[in-house]
Amino acid sequence: MVDLAASSLEIAPLLLGAVFRHDSPAGAVAIRITEVEAYIGDGLDPGSHAFRGKTARNSVMYGEPGHLYTYFTYGMHVCANVVCSPPGEATAVLLRGGEVVEGIDLARERRTTAKNDAELARGPARLVRALGIAMADNGAALDREPFSLEFPPARASGIATSLRTGVSGAGGRQPFEWRYFLEGDPTVSPYKRHPKA
Repeated sequence: MVDLAASSLEIAPLLLGAVFRHDSPAGAVAIRITEVEAYIGDGLDPGSHAFRGKTARNSVMYGEPGHLYTYFTYGMHVCANVVCSPPGEATAVLLRGGEVVEGIDLARERRTTAKNDAELARGPARLVRALGIAMADNGAALDREPFSLEFPPARASGIATSLRTGVSGAGGRQPFEWRYFLEGDPTVSPYKRHPKA
């Protein structure tokens, strides 16, 4: 198990190829992670929820590493992050894309609009829906049921980086090339620059 008490910038590339599993009442779904984005806080990263400090919304980011940080976006979608760094330091890695490697029938039931299996967890909201993660899972530990996170035995090959997709303002521009993905993998979502970046 990788020690998650390190910066999200260190953990993010290590998550590529890791298997994230959720054993819900409906059944288990596991995803091999192919795309992530790193975020850090407290005045350092304009794209982070913790840029302006601790709030009720982002408090999980300041807690123990190895927990789930969930949030609503656009008032309708849930996104999920892996909390990193020692308590008191707000860094997290957004899970952006992955390949369903277990429970594909259940993932298909949850993602009926997917045109093919590569689309089941391509994009952060789609990934969360395929896994059956809810806002109520905010703060859940990733080393005990119903979640597990298994890192690959060796660092993945073919890792590429880019600016983070859809991030507005300064956080969507250089030097924040903190999106990490497996180049050429069909489950990686397309890069989209925010019009205000």
